[in-house]
Amino acid sequence: MRFAIVGIRWTTALLLIAIGTVAAVDDSARAANWLGFRNDSRSVADSGGLPSTWNVETGENIAWQVDLPGRGVSSPIVVDGRVVVTSSSGPRHDRLHVSAYDASTGEPLWHRQFWATGRTLVHPTSAVAANTPVSDGESVFAFYSSNDLIALSLDGDVKWMRSLIENYPLAGNDIGMSSSPVVAGDVVVVQSEAHAESFVAAFNKSDGAAAWQIDRPRAPNWCSPIALTAQINGQSIPAVVIQGADGFSVRRADDGQALWSQGVSCATIASAVFDEQLFLPANGIQQVSYDAADDTVETLWQESRLQPGSASPLIAGGAAYVINGGGVLSCCPVGSDKIAWRKRLGGSFWATPVIAGDRLLAINQDGKATLVAIGAGDDPAPGSVVGEFEFGEPVLASPAVADGALYVRSYQRLWKIAE
Repeated sequence: MRFAIVGIRWTTALLLIAIGTVAAVDDSARAANWLGFRNDSRSVADSGGLPSTWNVETGENIAWQVDLPGRGVSSPIVVDGRVVVTSSSGPRHDRLHVSAYDASTGEPLWHRQFWATGRTLVHPTSAVAANTPVSDGESVFAFYSSNDLIALSLDGDVKWMRSLIENYPLAGNDIGMSSSPVVAGDVVVVQSEAHAESFVAAFNKSDGAAAWQIDRPRAPNWCSPIALTAQINGQSIPAVVIQGADGFSVRRADDGQALWSQGVSCATIASAVFDEQLFLPANGIQQVSYDAADDTVETLWQESRLQPGSASPLIAGGAAYVINGGGVLSCCPVGSDKIAWRKRLGGSFWATPVIAGDRLLAINQDGKATLVAIGAGDDPAPGSVVGEFEFGEPVLASPAVADGALYVRSYQRLWKIAE
């Protein structure tokens, strides 16, 4: 099965906005689901906690594990009782897979396969299935390093497919792309940036029709867009944050027009976080806000010592948590100029940590998981390691948390961990 080709249209209207606020999501739905890369950009579970111990060799607290049909570093997502993952296989990694498993039992629910239409060359540590899929609770949108975009129902029925290389045949690079799609309002937004050609594009969720597309600087960029809600003339408007080395912009989801932007240089792997305010991996971590009265972007707080490596930062409980390129986890209260604590975890980290309750879980590239206490009090003290576990194989995908269970994928395996 080959992909349909997408057409592009352009829009040029300009708008004024007020300060952005995050879209409200039902708490029960948040607890039961994990709908995309870092869920809603925060990588924080809204209820429940993390398992306190497990062992993949003995099976302790391993609810189930499955072998996946191909290779991938994309994260699992959890939606309506289904765990969905993407993979790729074949000598050229041009066979694309989307698989769904019963969240309770691990039993396969459905498995769909497609041919890639774009470039499938990637770095040996990565995969064509590097981009985490996203769901709006009704559909699943799978994006690949080959610049192929697929929409499926929760039961695996193909709704539409798009090959994005028709408009940008040089899109992609030889070490692969990993930016994950995001759902904002009625569109799904993808970001693909490399030396030869770069773009951000949005497609209608219902039928895949092109909504808008913008050219981007021709430079490698692996960070992911995030969704938020902007207040425009008293109305709540879905918007997306586009981040790159040249700065960031907040754009309307319906037509792509810039609402506000700033030319501060941002990270090109670690992605932004929205938790009541926008936090950017830029010169460390910056908290920014938009003042509509004089059309300016205000930096509310900045800490240059919080330099994220490949893992994205976390904001939770009024504090920022960052793993740097040396494997050191730092915690700093938002607004403070003092680092509260640091802990050397060791190893290289591609996976963004997760937080649930008073615990943070970080998994390094070698598959070593470290559980860290982050709650208030002295027992255990914040920053204390309360558990270390080995998966026994590399883990580059960010984990997911839903209903108190932890979902972790390696290159070709998926685990559910629950007490």
